[in-house]
Amino acid sequence: MLSLSPTLQTKLSTPLTIGTVQVNSRVLQSPLSGVTDLVFRRLVRRYAPSSMLYTEMVQASEIHHLQELPRVMEVDPQEHPISIQLFDCRPDFMAEAARKAVAQGADTIDINMGCPVNKITKKGGGSSLLRQPEVAAEIVKTVVEAVPIPVTVKTRIGWDDQEINILDFARRLEDAGAQMLTLHGRTRAQGYTGQARWEWIAKVKEILSIPVIANGDIFSVESAVRCLMETGADGVMCSRGTLGYPFLVGEIDYFLKTGQLLPQPSLDERLQCAKEHLQGLWEYKGQRGIYQSRKHMTWYVKGFPGAGELRDQLSRITSVEEGYFLLDSVLI
Repeated sequence: MLSLSPTLQTKLSTPLTIGTVQVNSRVLQSPLSGVTDLVFRRLVRRYAPSSMLYTEMVQASEIHHLQELPRVMEVDPQEHPISIQLFDCRPDFMAEAARKAVAQGADTIDINMGCPVNKITKKGGGSSLLRQPEVAAEIVKTVVEAVPIPVTVKTRIGWDDQEINILDFARRLEDAGAQMLTLHGRTRAQGYTGQARWEWIAKVKEILSIPVIANGDIFSVESAVRCLMETGADGVMCSRGTLGYPFLVGEIDYFLKTGQLLPQPSLDERLQCAKEHLQGLWEYKGQRGIYQSRKHMTWYVKGFPGAGELRDQLSRITSVEEGYFLLDSVLI
């Protein structure tokens, strides 16, 4: 029987305080490049009305050279609380981008210091900042001074097994003014392989006074509860567990607040959600949205006979009608 101690239940059912912002949920939807656009966030928001959502990450130096802000920074007035995530290695560009994010309606600014992808680290962003702690701290300090809203950071435990420096790194970020830290329990070298090392999240939680959010291997209510019990973290952030399953944040949030499990969505409900996602991407992005929908559709389709063949077909759709036809073949 899944349960929380009364003390932990009380803590996790109360609002999360991020500087001057109160969020009525301890479960957050991770920023995911190519995933957490406005269409996806609307689906997550339906099931998690109080959770903090995040945009896809935006490179600050690119904004500097654009006359108009990129569409990934677009925020729906109905989707608060919302954080805009930025990355770069130049403090002045980050401050400029943060001010623009505030103007867009962001409730917090999140700085990505954890992305392991080569094209990001080669530009000095993401997890490469783990190797430049002075630069990382200067970025936080400069952004904090530039905006009137809380500044948070998402990072990893270190560059590789020989360079796990998160304890010193986290202290520097807090001293620079970060008001929440989300920690993915893997090194940059791990990428998304192996197990997340939650023990490092517990160690960071012990030394910081700001909220610490646990990230990595949160694929179910059960894993979220186990992570919170093992780490003592102030909340959890869901990432890959929401791919094709925008219900997860809401399921975890409901359990933390009530101690009860929501019934999982049926296959029909999941595929109806997939259809809505497909339609939303078409309406929001046109044909480009159809191409982007292919990966989403394959994530929704699993766990039933013939799913593999259907995923293959969905990965090549060129229209909403074609996607509907394939999904309806299962629903009939």
